[in-house]
Amino acid sequence: MNPSTLKEKLDAGQVLLAPGVYDALSALLAEQAGFDALYLSGASIAYARLGRSDVGLTTYTEVEDVLARITERVRSPVIVDGDTGFGNALNVQRTVRGFERAGAAMIQLEDQGFPKRCGHLAGKSLVPAAEMCGKLRAALDARASAATLILARTDAVAVEGLDAAFERAERYLECGVDAIFIEALRSPVQLDAACARFAARVPLLANMVEGGQTPVESAQALAARGFRIVIFPGGTARAVAHALQAYYGSLREHGTTAPWRDRMLDFDQLNAVIGTPALLDEAARYS
Repeated sequence: MNPSTLKEKLDAGQVLLAPGVYDALSALLAEQAGFDALYLSGASIAYARLGRSDVGLTTYTEVEDVLARITERVRSPVIVDGDTGFGNALNVQRTVRGFERAGAAMIQLEDQGFPKRCGHLAGKSLVPAAEMCGKLRAALDARASAATLILARTDAVAVEGLDAAFERAERYLECGVDAIFIEALRSPVQLDAACARFAARVPLLANMVEGGQTPVESAQALAARGFRIVIFPGGTARAVAHALQAYYGSLREHGTTAPWRDRMLDFDQLNAVIGTPALLDEAARYS
């Protein structure tokens, strides 16, 4: 994996569509589908590892471990959700250094207070803008390479309103971050207002959450508005959960997977996807 790939694509003006992933298998499947970047969703790690909501329960070490396993398996650039940096400015520096070592191409940091929660849940709180600026400067100082990008997210729309969110984004941009994420924009009008103010100066990220606060649009439509990064972070977990509900229901009812055989991979097909033949060939070299 080459983190500079993401910076090069953004510098070239390419619009990146990044699906949410939460483990090495989901990342491998997304890479095989041809995406230019992947988004390691903190919410989806909570869903998959803990079976819990995105309310600040996951830790730095859990996210770092998942990230390292993903980047060991795929070459696609990974944008990783670093939540609040898991503490103060010193915690942020540890987070950035660890995520960079683990192969992150871009590290997202947000201005929520603790306990943080999903950006599309009610009841969020914010740290002061000055505190967040300190954390962002700490993040920028901590990275070993400028090719490791820092993405600043503000959740202020839901707490302080759109104008305050824009003012926070301006202050974060002044810190020198590489991209801006204004979470939970409420309407096409707000999407356009964000792009009118920022898109000419910095890559903007649009977050598409099925059933969330922001109207879901295609990557093409969002690119036409001016967004440069489009993520569908939790869609993977929601699709998997829906499929597994149906699969487990069918298995419980029928006592066999036969009704599902045309909707699943068989033993050899799954081994082909994950590269078992090549792995066995490699092992044979050392026999």
